[in-house]
Amino acid sequence: MSDFLKLVGEQLRTIRVAKGLSQEEVAEKTGKIGYSKGRISNIENGQSNITLKTLESLMQALDIAPEELFNFQSLSSVTDIEEKNLMLSIHHSLLKERNLDEVKYVVRITKDFLKTMDSQAKKNSPD
Repeated sequence: MSDFLKLVGEQLRTIRVAKGLSQEEVAEKTGKIGYSKGRISNIENGQSNITLKTLESLMQALDIAPEELFNFQSLSSVTDIEEKNLMLSIHHSLLKERNLDEVKYVVRITKDFLKTMDSQAKKNSPD
């Protein structure tokens, strides 16, 4: 899908999460038949080309104005998103060639690393 669809989808997800809503809750708030958690997920992932009418329904469900939706300054650029997906794809390819024990080891080390990073971030965040 297009970079614009990805940006709009990511912005919708960011706003939804900031408002503490689940995808299912947003779907229900639209009041429209055919809106489901899966459809909201597809929209947020930029996998669904939506109409302006659908976008308007989502904005009403999230209680946001157009200027809130189209303020992309807080999002990573599409290039960053694409680069991240490329890196994940490369890692997937590398691990696919390894035996199961090696993959399990890499997963274990990655979990430990991320846990350490998260605990460091918690220590450094102002409470």
